Amino acid sequence: MPRSVNHVASRKRRKKILKAARGYFGARSKVYTVAKNALDRAMVFSYRDRRAKKRAFRRLWIARINAATRMEGLSYSRFMHALKTNDINLNRKVLADLAMNNAAAFKAVVDKVK
Repeated sequence: MPRSVNHVASRKRRKKILKAARGYFGARSKVYTVAKNALDRAMVFSYRDRRAKKRAFRRLWIARINAATRMEGLSYSRFMHALKTNDINLNRKVLADLAMNNAAAFKAVVDKVK
């Protein structure tokens, strides 16, 4: 009996990899084995950096809040502690946005906790 090979499934598997690697440089988008390695590496980076992005944005928000509070005569840590003790529930993303785009509203928050 002749050997049976499922060409449909194997071609679909290869096409899926090559389609995902479209736009990669040179052989990374043309040669299956190279594309597979490049795609594996890219997926690792994308998984890792989805988490790193959250850390990077938090650092950015803290830096912006710190700069704005120092202009009002407070440090970041004292400001955040004062928010907690006054039971004001604004997260860092919102506070950083206020500090950048609406200085009057941010000043009102700072005056409330002083």
